[in-house]
Amino acid sequence: MEICFFDDSIKKFVASLEKLTIAKILRTLDLLEKFGRNLGLPHSKKVSKNLFELRVRGKQEIRIFYAFSGSNIVLFHIFIKKSRKIPKKEINIALKKLKQLDLI
Repeated sequence: MEICFFDDSIKKFVASLEKLTIAKILRTLDLLEKFGRNLGLPHSKKVSKNLFELRVRGKQEIRIFYAFSGSNIVLFHIFIKKSRKIPKKEINIALKKLKQLDLI
């Protein structure tokens, strides 16, 4: 499977993080690319029908929303998780982008 970006916002966000966090994100993305739909907890979790979250643990808890589109994995939205539950605002942003690609 190949990883694609919905837009450049994810790349810019990742570039602004600490080097250790960037390394963890890249490692987790490698796992996603290698295992695809078979990647499960603790790295990946299903959020809704076609929306998944990639979970990057560490000093900063990073979440990346993604979906599968054919043989591609499309990364939609990234944020720093500060609370136990995923904020509704973050889910809504990801769902809006998902809808633009007609994956809902």
